Amino acid sequence: MNGGREAGNGRLATAARRGRVAEAREERGVARRFIPLTEVSEVLGISSAQAYALVRSGDLPAIKVGGRGQWRVETTELDKYIERMYSQTREFVRTHQGDDGGPAED
Repeated sequence: MNGGREAGNGRLATAARRGRVAEAREERGVARRFIPLTEVSEVLGISSAQAYALVRSGDLPAIKVGGRGQWRVETTELDKYIERMYSQTREFVRTHQGDDGGPAED
């Protein structure tokens, strides 16, 4: 009964890229509600300092827990953040079509 582990890392990476952090964790057999900033930075492909800045700015809702006040992000909030960023990026691309600052074509 390790169905999630048989799925392989490819499916895990694909699920995470789609913003389905909770789903990806379940595939690994680790269904947790909250994750530390180190894992947030891994999912988003950013540094720990950048993840911390997202939390401190309020862009990514989080809570402080424990005696040492460690930050934790709810996986559903991370999913919402990712979806907001996709939406903002789509809007940016839509409103800046034809601008010189757009993405370069290969």
